[in-house]
Amino acid sequence: MKELIENIVTGPLRQDGSSQMEILLPAEKEFHNAAKNNDVTTLGRCLTQNVKINIRTELDRTALHFAVANTNENAVTFLLKHNAMVDIKDKYGMDAFLLAAWFGHLNILKMLVEKGVDRKSTNQEGMNALHCAAQNNQISIVQCIIKDLQLDLNKPTEKGKKPYHLAVESGHFEMVETLREFEYNTQEKDKEGNTALHLAARNGHTAVLEELLKEWNLIDEENEEGETAFFLAAMGDHQKCVTLLLEAGSDISILPKTNLSILQIAAERGDISMASILIDAGISCNSQNNRKETPLHLAVKNKHTSVAQLLVESMCDVNILDERNQNPLHLAAELGRADLVELLLKAKIDLKQKDKQGKTPLGVAARVNHIIIVDMIIKAERYCAWKETIQDISAIPARSYPLTFKPDHTTQTSQLRTAIWRVANHNLKPKDWKKLAVQWDFTEEQMKGIAEQWTGSKSYKEHGHRMLLIWLHGVLLTGTNPVKDLYEGLINIDQKNLAEKIRKEINGVQSSQKCTVS
Repeated sequence: MKELIENIVTGPLRQDGSSQMEILLPAEKEFHNAAKNNDVTTLGRCLTQNVKINIRTELDRTALHFAVANTNENAVTFLLKHNAMVDIKDKYGMDAFLLAAWFGHLNILKMLVEKGVDRKSTNQEGMNALHCAAQNNQISIVQCIIKDLQLDLNKPTEKGKKPYHLAVESGHFEMVETLREFEYNTQEKDKEGNTALHLAARNGHTAVLEELLKEWNLIDEENEEGETAFFLAAMGDHQKCVTLLLEAGSDISILPKTNLSILQIAAERGDISMASILIDAGISCNSQNNRKETPLHLAVKNKHTSVAQLLVESMCDVNILDERNQNPLHLAAELGRADLVELLLKAKIDLKQKDKQGKTPLGVAARVNHIIIVDMIIKAERYCAWKETIQDISAIPARSYPLTFKPDHTTQTSQLRTAIWRVANHNLKPKDWKKLAVQWDFTEEQMKGIAEQWTGSKSYKEHGHRMLLIWLHGVLLTGTNPVKDLYEGLINIDQKNLAEKIRKEINGVQSSQKCTVS
């Protein structure tokens, strides 16, 4: 409605950009333009040319509408003197009196009253003059209506909003104070169940909200959607309002009818600042929406790594399953996001959980052909299997090789990686890589995950290279001698000559690197 009313000043346009007033004759258009421009001379001349003083546009707007909306007191005086009708409403129910209140011209308002205007008129939304003045911070108009005209216009609109609601919703602090002085303040709800507190919070009006909280009784009231003022403030990312409501003791655990927590919303849109505030306030990190998604699911699903990291660091449960029986790692694997996969693998996520299709995170990554993710998950599975065999945590060697599951590009291992590449591409036979994988306790699913990515007569070379890099990651993390382990593996698959060749080639490589896990 606000946009429709304020278009009166310039005149509304059709969809093609032409003026609504093109239905008028040239002299009639000139008459309306004169009212907009406060051109009394032209108004008089048009009347002598038999232009009707109450001629209307397609939206039923007269010259008086335009004169009032543009606060042109001389034009209004002229039109009223020539008996312009004061109670004509446009198609939105706005008459001259409502426009005078909306645009805040006190003299024009009084002139219309003297002409017998309907002082209790309302537009299509049920807004009277007091509503119009309150919404637009027209304090002198409000004072005139209540004190001078003594009109009882403190009524609800069609949406159940009283003038106080509209002043709060618009953030007009002075108007809120003025209405309170007249005891027009209220804690009633509108038809959507919103109190003034809801409206101030939803629109981020910090000063108004702070004032309301000084006398508010029930700060956790819910609207028709089950939303509290705190939820609406957080939903709108109004951090100062959120802080005020937290200090006032808002119950942050109340969920709306959508069962969507505000932390889930912050995670979904990647709002790290709001997520931090909420977590610091003690909000549950593990709440689930109607699809059983936690904030972590939503952060991963929408690729918001910083929020996902915050949630992991806040000790959220990383193993909760959504309605597809997927944990967050399933989602990260499906999306091919190595950064999120790395984060979750370090968070001790359950690598064996299966979704409704019977797929582990490794199976999901293999299915969508994310090779790097496949290899990262296999590395993590093998690392976890090794840790399970360690009975005494003090027996884990000190770590010099970094705990990461991403591809290794360090200079520290470059000679080893070069040697491994030559072995895979020039020395191993087609079935040798699988024999070595069995020797080194690769599972069937892991070998299948590696083999699923490439096909063709030469694919065994790529498979072997990837398997060897995964093996190298494991021996370096566990402090095993890679030269010795590779030598023994090759001997066990009847590749003695190759074993001796490799041993001699990389014997000079420092191979006693050790690591531990904190």
